[in-house]
Amino acid sequence: MLDREGAVPLYHQIYLFLRDEILSGQRPFGSAMPTEQELAETYDVSRITARRVLNDLAEQNYVERKRRVGTRVIFKSPSKPIEANIDQAYGSLLAMGEGSEIKVLTVEKVPAPARAAASLQVDPGTPVVRIVRVRAVDGVNIGFIVSYVPEDLEPYVTREGLEKAPILKLLEPVGVHLRHAEQIINAVLAFGEMLDAMGVELNSPILRITRVSYDADDRPFMLTYAHYRADRFHIRMDLNGPGTQ
Repeated sequence: MLDREGAVPLYHQIYLFLRDEILSGQRPFGSAMPTEQELAETYDVSRITARRVLNDLAEQNYVERKRRVGTRVIFKSPSKPIEANIDQAYGSLLAMGEGSEIKVLTVEKVPAPARAAASLQVDPGTPVVRIVRVRAVDGVNIGFIVSYVPEDLEPYVTREGLEKAPILKLLEPVGVHLRHAEQIINAVLAFGEMLDAMGVELNSPILRITRVSYDADDRPFMLTYAHYRADRFHIRMDLNGPGTQ
């Protein structure tokens, strides 16, 4: 995950990873951050490096550090939700799938990470299905997509099925229909698995779309992180004036 030979200091790389997780909501307001020792062990760095990471996050008002309490996220997104037509959005999602090639990298059952657990309304560590795919256009990998669905949907999201149709299409025949979704779009820096998957360099600009999808019973049935190369992907919106159809 870390580029130990690059010009960017390790503490700053870790800072950027954690900042992006906070900005995207993976570490929501009030959630506990790792301790210095936990950070040091996770990234194989010294306690001094881990301390600097957390102090830098605190200086930028992303977290608050208190003795005997720990470090907690204090950042709240200033953005307000924009309502959009789910039918149009659904059509756009399907059109994107039909106009590109998908390669399924992994379909596996894993313990739910904290954000996935919160989004799917299950306890952290509950088994969920993690699906990793790469999206290509004209032979160029432009997207790295990670989705989580509840364990009970595992029989319907097989590798074979995913190579032929989007997850939403696979789930419709079993009664799981998209009713509404919550979506956040933000910029992050490339790291980890997406580097090789999309052929980008560490810390390249990436557009990330985080989406939680809900069914007709208002049950969250999928969390998706769609990462796209900023040099190959953009979002277009057609905006109408008040009173227009």
